[in-house]
Amino acid sequence: MEPQVAHDHYDFGKYTSPARWMSHYYQIRSIMRRNPESVLEIGVGNGILRSYLTGKTKVSYTSVDIAADLKPDIVASVTKLPLPDTSHDIACAFQVLEHLPFEEFSVAVNELCRVAKKAVIISLPHSSPSLSFLLKLPILPVLRWAYKLPIPVQHAFDGQHYWEIGKKGYPLSRIRSELRKIADIDEEFMPFENPYHRFFVLRPR
Repeated sequence: MEPQVAHDHYDFGKYTSPARWMSHYYQIRSIMRRNPESVLEIGVGNGILRSYLTGKTKVSYTSVDIAADLKPDIVASVTKLPLPDTSHDIACAFQVLEHLPFEEFSVAVNELCRVAKKAVIISLPHSSPSLSFLLKLPILPVLRWAYKLPIPVQHAFDGQHYWEIGKKGYPLSRIRSELRKIADIDEEFMPFENPYHRFFVLRPR
């Protein structure tokens, strides 16, 4: 595959919204909760995860991307990782796999599970409309609730995303089913602050 976006796509003002910034928090939290010694990231993006792990932790970090101009450690596709089995504690791909045709989704997840010892952590776009509710009162804990409305629409390839959860033909149930063929889903969540991103934490078999 060829890179789909130019390097300046990831410029702060264009790419990093408050909602996306919160997704970075959940990426880092999901990784650090599992106390890894090594992390493999597929898709460098804006480099936030790389900067944190290499600058603030002792975690050994390796990046893979098909875009050489993003300066990954390894230029390669997630569908064919040039790495040994169980070479990293955690393999992660955040908002990456939807950039592949859906026929290659399982291939990519299999590769991630092959190279991971402890966990595979991914996030995928969930495009259905959402309802969110937040209640904050003195003394009481904050109540937060978000729900996706099952209103599927036809997906149109925009030069980047071949598919998204919630679009016609790609219900959440189908994505879960594909993942469970390959790994166990240890955790699944949708950040309240960014319900467009749905996270899955997988345990390789």
